[in-house]
Amino acid sequence: MADFSDLKAGKPVKGLVKRLKKTGGRNSGGRITARHRGGGSRCLYRMVDFKRDKDDVPARVAAIEYDPGRSARIALLHYHDGEKRYILAPVGLRPGMEVISGEKVEPKPGNAMPLASIPLGLIIHNVELQPGRGAQLGRSAGAAIRLSSREGKYAHLIVPSGEIRKVNVKCRATIGQVGNTDHMNISLGKAGRNRLKGRRPHVRGSAMSPYCHPLGGGEGRTGAGRPPCSPTGKLSKGGKTRNPRKTSDKYIIRRRKKK
Repeated sequence: MADFSDLKAGKPVKGLVKRLKKTGGRNSGGRITARHRGGGSRCLYRMVDFKRDKDDVPARVAAIEYDPGRSARIALLHYHDGEKRYILAPVGLRPGMEVISGEKVEPKPGNAMPLASIPLGLIIHNVELQPGRGAQLGRSAGAAIRLSSREGKYAHLIVPSGEIRKVNVKCRATIGQVGNTDHMNISLGKAGRNRLKGRRPHVRGSAMSPYCHPLGGGEGRTGAGRPPCSPTGKLSKGGKTRNPRKTSDKYIIRRRKKK
């Protein structure tokens, strides 16, 4: 079970949340484009600050809170000028501590700065891919990215998958590892937990009727006689899904490790 003993009880800050409309896996035309979605508990989206662009203004950590929309915990910051923001809570961040972002700040957990200012070898998270766009790498629970080297205007990052990627040194990152590292060890325990998360049952194609799925039909547990595929016939194994002409390929030094 997840441990919520160190989290703040009560509702989130009113100005930092918004309501999200559920799609049930359907696109704007009403067609199901993502199967096995639907239902789920209603929850408010917490607007997390992924840019960390409030430079040289110290902030006090008011509380560590639960976020139903992500695996990581979030920290509520009270800036000295009165503004409040949410950020991802790294390992070791506690209420009462102070964090700050800027060009030249102390490299301690929770502080944010450009990759050009971060000492080599440190563990970072919440990394931007384009300067000023906001973080896109290292945002899930337990994520840790290592800054291995710098070469010219690019920094070399080792991401959790084993991939080595070049990122502009002007991009910002936050020091430390994302908290809630035990998230991967949580056992759901019952099917109802998945339904509360908006995940509907996943039925095997071979258990369906032949007019519902290409793998359906037959007497008993029969072999399909064809490669695994989706209900529309698209092959589900063996095919490469990454665009071979993707422009970001030139920033990847080493591909992710194969299982």
